[in-house]
Amino acid sequence: MGRTRKGRDISGWLIIDKPAGITSTGVVNKVRWAFGAKKAGHAGTLDPEATGVLAVALGEATKTIPFITDALKCYEFTVRLGQATNTDDAEGEVIAESDLRPDDGTIKATLGQFVGDIQQVPPKFSAVKIDGQRAYKLARDGEEVEIAARPLWVESLIMLDREDDDHVLLELTCGKGGYVRSIARDLGEALGCQGHVRELRRVWSGPFDVQDGVDLEQIDALAKTREIDDLLRPLTAGLVDIPEVTCSDEAAVKLRNGNPAMVITSGLDYGDTCWASCRGVPVAIGEFKSGELHPSRVFVLPDAT
Repeated sequence: MGRTRKGRDISGWLIIDKPAGITSTGVVNKVRWAFGAKKAGHAGTLDPEATGVLAVALGEATKTIPFITDALKCYEFTVRLGQATNTDDAEGEVIAESDLRPDDGTIKATLGQFVGDIQQVPPKFSAVKIDGQRAYKLARDGEEVEIAARPLWVESLIMLDREDDDHVLLELTCGKGGYVRSIARDLGEALGCQGHVRELRRVWSGPFDVQDGVDLEQIDALAKTREIDDLLRPLTAGLVDIPEVTCSDEAAVKLRNGNPAMVITSGLDYGDTCWASCRGVPVAIGEFKSGELHPSRVFVLPDAT
């Protein structure tokens, strides 16, 4: 038998403004400890030196993580022109240099190559798996790795500022699976001058904005207190981009048992994803078919009846 995980049955979302110097997993572990939570996870990894929005889900909210992971995200990042590194960021070793420095107009014109449906090769130092092993482990061991290109939707890529000849500040809005380091690397190659990420900040992810984030100092200060629960957003904060339907008490029982049930809605098409609530309490997520919700995930909450 598996071990029963100890901790509180607490559910909700916590939006962290992640500082540099800590891994995303490290943040999740700190949050789980501070809340005494039984279960926690995050919606989208940030590199250790990256900052900004890291959305952490507790308890039943972890079942809504895929909807945040799949949502658009926005990053502001500084590209160091004239240098390529083996990690595509400032932590790596410089492997190529150039004296060329494109002007602003050339940079802006080139950004258009990276908008829309593009193919992107993840960095060699990334968590992509190759034959069952992480690419970064193979790269650290000195092995040459070939990583296949992957599709990425880029909503926009714009130039915000030019600090000096060597640095350009960009804003990227993209879908799931985007590597900002790859954008910087490929932009440098397209400009003929090489490039890597110097600084990276995620400013929003789906419905969550960095302006609403809390820092780790606040988490430490309130750890293991009742007041820390006031920082939590409801589970439904991860479902704001998905249509809500309602159901009766009888239907809620069926849904929580994993069975289809009639729901009350308007304007949904066959096969649409939606979530059901009963008396204001989230019940399940699933597909709408012929007046019924077919659940794929059900919520087990203390206040559910």
